[in-house]
Amino acid sequence: MRRLILWFATTGLLFAQAPADYFPMAVWYGGGKARAPMLEADPLSKKEAWRSDLREIKGLGFNTVRCWIDWTSGEPREGEYHFETIDVLLELAGQEGLKVLIQVYMDAAPDWVGRKFPDSLYVAASGHAMRPEPAPGYCADHPGVQKAVLAFYNALAERARRSPAFIGWDLWSEPHVINWAMAPFLTNSEFCFCKHSVARFRRWLENKYGSLDALNRAWYRRFSSWDEVEPGRLSTILSYTDYIDWRTFIQEKLGEDLHSRYQAVKQAAPDRVATSHAAVPNLFTSPLYGDGTPDDWIMSRQADYYGTSFYPKHSSPVGRDVAWRAALMDFTRSAGYSGNGRGFYVGELQGGFGTIALRVSATVTPADLRIWTWTALSRGAKGVNFYAWYPMSSGYESGGYGLIQLDGTITERSRVAGAIARVVDRNQKLFLEACPPRAQVAIIYNPLAYMVGGRQRAFTVGAQTEVPGIERDSLLGTYRALFPSNVPVDFVHIHEVTRDLLASYKLVLFPYPLMFSTAAAREFAEYVRNGGALVAEARLGWNNEQSWASDTIPGMGLHEVMGCRETAVQTTPTAHTELIWEAAGFPGIKKGDRLAGRMYEETLEPLTPQAQVAARFASGAPAAVLASFGRGKTLALGSYLGVAFEEKQDPVARGFFLGLLDWAGVERPVEVSGGEAEVRLLESGRDKLVFVFNHAGREADLALGLRLPGPFTATDLVSGASVPAQISGGLLRFRKLLPAEDVWVLRLTP
Repeated sequence: MRRLILWFATTGLLFAQAPADYFPMAVWYGGGKARAPMLEADPLSKKEAWRSDLREIKGLGFNTVRCWIDWTSGEPREGEYHFETIDVLLELAGQEGLKVLIQVYMDAAPDWVGRKFPDSLYVAASGHAMRPEPAPGYCADHPGVQKAVLAFYNALAERARRSPAFIGWDLWSEPHVINWAMAPFLTNSEFCFCKHSVARFRRWLENKYGSLDALNRAWYRRFSSWDEVEPGRLSTILSYTDYIDWRTFIQEKLGEDLHSRYQAVKQAAPDRVATSHAAVPNLFTSPLYGDGTPDDWIMSRQADYYGTSFYPKHSSPVGRDVAWRAALMDFTRSAGYSGNGRGFYVGELQGGFGTIALRVSATVTPADLRIWTWTALSRGAKGVNFYAWYPMSSGYESGGYGLIQLDGTITERSRVAGAIARVVDRNQKLFLEACPPRAQVAIIYNPLAYMVGGRQRAFTVGAQTEVPGIERDSLLGTYRALFPSNVPVDFVHIHEVTRDLLASYKLVLFPYPLMFSTAAAREFAEYVRNGGALVAEARLGWNNEQSWASDTIPGMGLHEVMGCRETAVQTTPTAHTELIWEAAGFPGIKKGDRLAGRMYEETLEPLTPQAQVAARFASGAPAAVLASFGRGKTLALGSYLGVAFEEKQDPVARGFFLGLLDWAGVERPVEVSGGEAEVRLLESGRDKLVFVFNHAGREADLALGLRLPGPFTATDLVSGASVPAQISGGLLRFRKLLPAEDVWVLRLTP
């Protein structure tokens, strides 16, 4: 993993180039009713109709439109560029007082590319070549295709930069190796194995290992030439280091490809913002997906801003709940603000009910739009783009996702979204400078955990089948348990773990920690030695980054830190278990309480006088161990409590997780009484922004106490009215009768 750590360290300078003088509150509008990435024909004849749409958009409060161009339409013949739609929209937007962001779709590729480069088709692991229709286009690992792609970006940048209405780009919508196409005739399809991708993989390996001998040692192979090296397609009983390398390569090459696009547009338009956004953040994806999933942290370093799509109801009859939505935004925030990052964009925010073929989502209400938009803004988003102005006009999403009706009827949803956009627009500086306060709690995001077992996981059956989505649900369940506390939580990428970074957190939680690097293990040890509190679930450090098993578990020396070792482990017949708590005086839980666990029962033997058994399984075997190490302390858990909580939100388990905050000395930033409320804070210079959410279906008479130093004057950001406040008991206190499914936004000024 050394190469990935270096990648993170050496690309941070990109953030210094990001324009930070404009906050787009945008709607997707590409001219008329054409759906992205399609365009209406003859744009010059549509100017007045489009002008009417833009005036409506502006009148509701939006300050930006997000239009698009696809490669097929933009370059139907090599070197012959057709940007007339962009020209018309830039002209009209400038006249109507709107700014323009341009979304670029290279996945809809012109046929001339395939004719010129017949060896540029995507190839699956099975050897099947995917002919575009027109998506997913052609493999960018082909040097000729890559050159043509970058030439298109550069030409478009030369054209767009002439307009003062043009503020920037989304260079890549929802990046993957394969975009906007599926091959249902292939089982477990995985891309791309064309000769150009294989050659690029060989170069990547040569850079990582330095020599063929080193690669042979790592993979347990006997290659005599780099030309013999191929990405693995099989599952073997020996080593799966080759598989880890292949999946890591996919993530890194996606980052390199985004950076190449970034450089192409910056050469022509260096002062315009360049962004990209994921379909969903890595919290809800897997690096094992065959279509090639990007890493949010890697991608965030390749553009001025990276971000996510946000579809809480997408095409489902039941929408995502509050904690799920909050976790999505906090995960995106964590990647966007990590290192030198200055935030993130919401590339797509669902504007109306969704469809996929015959599936139709639950109704999207004005209250939904209010809650969703302020949720993104409360995490420090630096741009919000509503998808879309008109509903989709064709394809299997036909009729879905619109802020207004397809016949042009304005909806209350669009009015609510526009009103929020107007508030943000008139407070541009406040929101541009706003950033989240430093969190005291970290949850470790570890993509290597998905790779334990290599490809073998796809074929496990019967009693040995792993808990579906256990990596995701371990993270999500841990976050969900802490959510009611209103304590800020960061997700920290395992490859960014250093003792200095960890030192800023009072509590570090490591769910499902089966596989990570020896370098990270050393950093965890130093974190605890210097006073940190670490909680880790079962089989901590079972394997290192090369898939080699540790002699002792917890692995890589962490048995000394955790004060215990594994003496036995078994998969439970039902994949469920219980930990019976026996440690006295632990906050949030009492002796005899039962905590639900999943998958493993790991017996943990205390190793030092400073270690004590905290819980046992029904058999009497030690199931959890509390220990001290240096100036810090640890808690080892012999099962998976996060995923169990995501499955069933048991009150005893919630009390345990909330008790961990007190055990680690984490400060509670807010007190709430009179009802349940989510409270989030941002810091903007000396000012504070406070967001109070009533997610319940009934009105709440809330009493709020914020742990903030010094007196503040308070203003309702939406209405502009002064808000009475008093200081009592070291807290800044407010009262608010907050309607159901509503949000209260305060500006606090010293």
